Amino acid sequence: MAALPLALVVCLGAGFAAERPLVSWQGETMGSVYTVKIADVRLDAAPLETLKEAIRHRLEEVNRQMSHYRPESELSRFNRAPAGEPFTMSADFARVLQLAFELNLRSGGALDPTVGPVVNLWGFGEASSRRAVPGEAQLQAALARVGCHHLRITEEGRLVKDIAGLQLNLSAVAKGFGVDTMAAAVRAHGFTNFYVSISGEVYASGHNGAGTDWQVGLSAPVDDWRPGDPMLTVIPLSGRAVSTSGDYQKYFVDAQGRRQSHLIDPRTGRPVRHALGSVSVVADTCAWADGLSTTLFVLGPDAGLKFVETLTNAAALFVLRDPDGTFRTVASSRFPREQPGP
Repeated sequence: MAALPLALVVCLGAGFAAERPLVSWQGETMGSVYTVKIADVRLDAAPLETLKEAIRHRLEEVNRQMSHYRPESELSRFNRAPAGEPFTMSADFARVLQLAFELNLRSGGALDPTVGPVVNLWGFGEASSRRAVPGEAQLQAALARVGCHHLRITEEGRLVKDIAGLQLNLSAVAKGFGVDTMAAAVRAHGFTNFYVSISGEVYASGHNGAGTDWQVGLSAPVDDWRPGDPMLTVIPLSGRAVSTSGDYQKYFVDAQGRRQSHLIDPRTGRPVRHALGSVSVVADTCAWADGLSTTLFVLGPDAGLKFVETLTNAAALFVLRDPDGTFRTVASSRFPREQPGP
């Protein structure tokens, strides 16, 4: 079994018949590859370029608003703002932040958009690429600047932090939101049968070129994936999104031989330590699937399964590592019926 770069999702070919056209292209955004596939259409050069430009524009807007690597992004400007100063948010920024707040509240803090100082301390953020286990004093100092209770939204819709040094990081939701904006752009141009993704964040609508639901492969969370390696399972997707979080791409091994991943538990300030290798979430929107997959990974297999079963608009597949190096899956009751991997 093998893991796909950056996430665990790939759209599988369906043996498209020649009489059923498929328009497909890729680009780059948010440090990842994005993909667009539209079934059962033929597009001339001009309308195709118009659609491509609409998608590029929306993705650039999401980057301009929420990138923590761009110094002049909306998010970076808020992070530099002093405590007590009301900050004007764009509608998209506010929408993504509210989703993060909701997950924070409902999960007991398993997802926290203010965890940026701790992520940077471990070397997984924009401030430093030096990955190492921090000292306890450093960790406690960073944790003192973490917590959604340090944020409030004024009656005028402005965002205010009450302590200096608080840093937002919306990466657990922003990429999924970017996929949703791509889907909206494709729909606005009148198309209903399409697949859009950024890395492993996916939304699919209607049917593929074979006239069936889009088929999305999920791989096992192991390192050094190579093209052609088998999928763990394949799920049908139509009118929904899927997102995967895993610990196998961004990590380092500490002096004790322990894997320390970029998935930080905001409640402890440390990478999560349990048997989970990945969590895939199917939901109505990709932003919700994206944020929820991170939340469930932090909660772990037991608490995560209980949490997702309380939701009527989402389902999850948990992939656990066994001591012998094999994997096993645990699916919530609403997860799409799995197919054997090709």
